[in-house]
Amino acid sequence: MQVHNLGDVPTQLSILKELKEQGRLRYIGVTTTNQRQYAELEQIMRNEPLDFIGIDYAIDNRDVETTILPLARERNIGVLVYAPFGRTRLWNRVSGREVPAWAAEFDATSWAQFFLKFVAAHPAVTAVTPATSRARNMIDNLGAAMGRLPDEAMRRRMIQTVDALPAA
Repeated sequence: MQVHNLGDVPTQLSILKELKEQGRLRYIGVTTTNQRQYAELEQIMRNEPLDFIGIDYAIDNRDVETTILPLARERNIGVLVYAPFGRTRLWNRVSGREVPAWAAEFDATSWAQFFLKFVAAHPAVTAVTPATSRARNMIDNLGAAMGRLPDEAMRRRMIQTVDALPAA
């Protein structure tokens, strides 16, 4: 159970902690996809017994790599990633472009798999949640769970490739 978008954390997290102590919940956490709330999220991560957080993270939205993801690793807090496609921003950036041939080195055959594998390969990330309502896209997204993940050197190459694309 999660406190969504850091809404009334003191009240809601208090209830969740009580339910967890009663054995009615196994995991509790908080979420935000708003960069303006990252400082508050960090404080909650430092001061509360969280099992997980939910954050936005994408190859062109890496702000959480500097503090939030390292803190999650340090505190053994699971990380759910939302918006791994930058909502629609990344699709606009790659429109009409082929996936680089070298993406085959980590078994990505589509841009969706390229973006998802980048996020999933971060050592702090526990799960990636790419929202879709189309079965065809869901099947493609599932392909990111197959095969190899990019190593750190490959992730840097992926960043350079996306950073070189026109802005959305």
